[in-house]
Amino acid sequence: MTKLTFLNARLVDPEKDEIVIGGLVVEDGRITRHLPKDAPRLTSGRVIDCDLKYLAPGIVDLGVKVCEPGDRHKESYRSAGLAAAAGGVTTMITRPDTDPAIDSPETLEFVTRRANEASPVNVLPMAALTKGRAGREMTEIGFLMDAGAVAFTDCDRVVTDTKVFSRALTYASGLGALVVAHPQDPGLSNGAAATSGKFASLRGLPAVSPMAERMGLDRDIALIEMTGARYHADQITCARALPALERAKANGLDITAGTSIHHLTLNALDVADYRTFFKLKPPLRDEQDRLAVAEAVKSGLIDVISSMHTPQDEESKRLPFEEAASGAVALETLLPAAMRLYHAGLIDLPTLWRAMSLNPAKRLGLDSGRLAIGAPADLVLFDPNTPFLMDRATLRSKSRNTPFDGARMQGKVLSTYVAGTCVYERT
Repeated sequence: MTKLTFLNARLVDPEKDEIVIGGLVVEDGRITRHLPKDAPRLTSGRVIDCDLKYLAPGIVDLGVKVCEPGDRHKESYRSAGLAAAAGGVTTMITRPDTDPAIDSPETLEFVTRRANEASPVNVLPMAALTKGRAGREMTEIGFLMDAGAVAFTDCDRVVTDTKVFSRALTYASGLGALVVAHPQDPGLSNGAAATSGKFASLRGLPAVSPMAERMGLDRDIALIEMTGARYHADQITCARALPALERAKANGLDITAGTSIHHLTLNALDVADYRTFFKLKPPLRDEQDRLAVAEAVKSGLIDVISSMHTPQDEESKRLPFEEAASGAVALETLLPAAMRLYHAGLIDLPTLWRAMSLNPAKRLGLDSGRLAIGAPADLVLFDPNTPFLMDRATLRSKSRNTPFDGARMQGKVLSTYVAGTCVYERT
């Protein structure tokens, strides 16, 4: 492979928690050297002058929905991969909430083959925890791990049968498998379209208390303590869940937590005009919850920021708010949305990249997410200051249900590299 040298870059290193001016040398798809600020211009291989723009590890996005098999018209591995590359995402960790669900080695092998054929970025699949995501019988976790599953989840379908869930956790624990769960009490949250409070009442929307998230997390923590399982909460979105998470970590449980970029940058008031692109699961929270979750990311209590990319077609969104499908696309908007947190002074760049790249990679046992010598050359070159007006018509996803349509944003990806190969370059 051709030697690739990056010079004159602001290197965002989440592992060392620093930003330094310097360069990198890439050979055979891996980082082989760090160069100082005043390094002489090399003559061999391709040389990229970064012009003091920011070079960081590629984003590892935990929780991406690709609608193959079943709903390829909403998103395919090709379209999702192109969107990811344009958004600085070099590894997609995909969800099994397809039709049919990815709950057998055969289905897993099919999607792995499709991803390898069509996606320009890395794709690592999660598999369902229970058959059909129905919560009644656990899947063949060992066989699915052998077929390449990196984690197990029923996505937003909570396993309500505690005995089934505890058995699945026990089995996963024996195999060292990671279980990703959606902390929510389904009895309280069923049918909810907004977070409870005065605003939801004035809008006449069916709502759920944030305590439903806290109750779901409390149950899961008790089962983790009982089984010793490796556990990741996919989305922590409210302040009331944070003390329970903090206690669980302090007690030495093998637990990590994530949140979505939408819950970090939007709040419950954004649904004022009944715009269904703002309908998410769990629903957007109050501003004090948003700020508390952002502070938890900053402190490291919440480990991971992800897009929770959920494509929905026009027909499922052009409905009354409470009837519309939940979810939003975010592969291309994850980085510019994260820059809102940076420009607001809430979270600095190394901390953001620790949550978007290093921590999810570490949780899944990957060697990406770092700028260390020997790490894969999965990189994103970006300018955090470029302003633009988001136009959903320009998105590469097949579905364009972004809540940021028409929003003024800052931060653009200039180029993305996977194993040293350029998979996206802004023109």
